[in-house]
Amino acid sequence: MLSPDEWQAVRLTLAVAARAVGFGLPVAVLTAWLLARTRFPGRPVLNALVHLPLVLPPVVTGWLLLIVFGIRGPLGALLDEWFGVRLVFTTAGAALACAVMTFPVMVRAVRLALEAGDPGLEEAARTLGAGRLDRLFSVTLPLASPGILMAGIVGYATCLGEFGAVITFAANIPGETQTLPLAIYAALQAPGGEARAATLSLVSIVLALVGLLLSEWAGRRLNLALGR
Repeated sequence: MLSPDEWQAVRLTLAVAARAVGFGLPVAVLTAWLLARTRFPGRPVLNALVHLPLVLPPVVTGWLLLIVFGIRGPLGALLDEWFGVRLVFTTAGAALACAVMTFPVMVRAVRLALEAGDPGLEEAARTLGAGRLDRLFSVTLPLASPGILMAGIVGYATCLGEFGAVITFAANIPGETQTLPLAIYAALQAPGGEARAATLSLVSIVLALVGLLLSEWAGRRLNLALGR
């Protein structure tokens, strides 16, 4: 059985992952559409920036977030002064760190789904008088819906295991920013905490497996619904 503090870490992990995907997925869909269907100056640079968190150490990503969104950072200072919003060392900051780390994964999944779509269907819709937005919402996004759904689920599952960026940007504050991976780390640092760390690790493994299996099941259901 988990203690109340451990359950709190599990609930916080699920909530942080939900916020990260909820805010990050729409931006990921827009970014994937720009990269897959448009051509503009600086497109390779945007593509490189989107995938940068995949190749940077998570601690570096968290440090960059700390520089930009810290209280004295260019964006953090403005948010604090104008709106009273503080991200560093908060639950919202943990969600931001998770969103940044999972953003490339979601963009990649959505982009592959968009590129796999039949462009002839969009061309047919265009010849029938559908505008760009009409084609986007009536043809493009419905066809890419399996990829979008899987991007959200896999992104959510990835958030459950994010550690480096979260602890660097949001710290390890019980009840505020201590997600499941951080709780495991804290247990390993405490004398005799191996049993607690093992229990929390088992919970983490179960959550990750559920997320991946759900992604596979949902993708198949959507593909069947679309006649694929």
